Amino acid sequence: MNKRKVLLILLIVCIGLVFWWYFNPSELTDDSKEVTLYGQIDLRTVQLSFSEQEYIEEMYVDEGDVVQSGQVLAVLKKDRLAAQFNEATARVDAQKEVVQRLTTGLRPQEVLQAHARVQAAQIQLKNADSLLRRVKTTTPSGASTRQSLDDAVTAVKLAQAELAVEKNGLSLAEEGYRKEDIAEAKANLEGLQASVQLLQVRMGELQMLAPVDGIIQNRIAEVGELASPARVAFTLAVTEPKWVRAYLPEPDLGLVNEGMTASVYSDSFAEPFEGWVGFIAPQAEFTPKRVETTDLRTQLVYEVRVWVDDPDNRLKLGMPVTVTVDATANKNINSDLDSASEESSDVDSGSDSRSQ
Repeated sequence: MNKRKVLLILLIVCIGLVFWWYFNPSELTDDSKEVTLYGQIDLRTVQLSFSEQEYIEEMYVDEGDVVQSGQVLAVLKKDRLAAQFNEATARVDAQKEVVQRLTTGLRPQEVLQAHARVQAAQIQLKNADSLLRRVKTTTPSGASTRQSLDDAVTAVKLAQAELAVEKNGLSLAEEGYRKEDIAEAKANLEGLQASVQLLQVRMGELQMLAPVDGIIQNRIAEVGELASPARVAFTLAVTEPKWVRAYLPEPDLGLVNEGMTASVYSDSFAEPFEGWVGFIAPQAEFTPKRVETTDLRTQLVYEVRVWVDDPDNRLKLGMPVTVTVDATANKNINSDLDSASEESSDVDSGSDSRSQ
């Protein structure tokens, strides 16, 4: 009788556990849920080319060399651009002198010369007036001819015109050069200075600098070849940060979020590498043929990029890896987000009540 009671109790407990598991499956599964992804190590590459078309003078790195950001990789010949730079600099210096001359105005000696020319014109006019008065007194008596009187009158008019010209010249000398001429000279100077700055930029671009830290993957150009912007000289593999291109099955999409920590396993190393989910594609696709997973290849997946911390650069491009993501971290993230949203809603409601 006691055995039957025990068996009945056990049966009731089992049935209760089955019902509880059926209505709360996440309590038994999600806590130990681990999402496994399959992918490959992917590297971003930079195609490096020169901005100038010139012959290569030196190549300082080779394939496999580790380079730092700002390191000089190669240089071009600079003779031609250096000559253009010197010519442009000389033109700037000459135009500076023109601007200085126009801004300063005439020299004091030139102004004094203008004064002297005015005084000479005044003397000539005075002399012409005296001659005209004498001719006028002698013409009625016949001592001077009518032609002499006409010549004296013309001489006075010429002297008056010459005096007017010299006075205008003195006024211009004292006033200096026109503002429009000075502005034009300054504009020409700015244009020449811009040409010099452009040549300075081009001179700097004769050196190829590494834009980021990385490894020289391919050395395509050689010394003595003609470089151009359309021709790649180096291929630089960016090693930091390194990331895994993997694919997340659609049923596991709700278990993985961006920012979650991950472990990256490789067949070449026993210990895993630390990583984190950096990107999940917003659009689904079919599994690419090159990815080998245990799921059907026609299953919808989402591309995932998992950043990997590999300071020793042990993971190589194209290396197949396995990524595991602890889905329990998803709960923590969601709970944090929910609590943050609740706090913000409480703050909003409090502010609303205060405003009322």
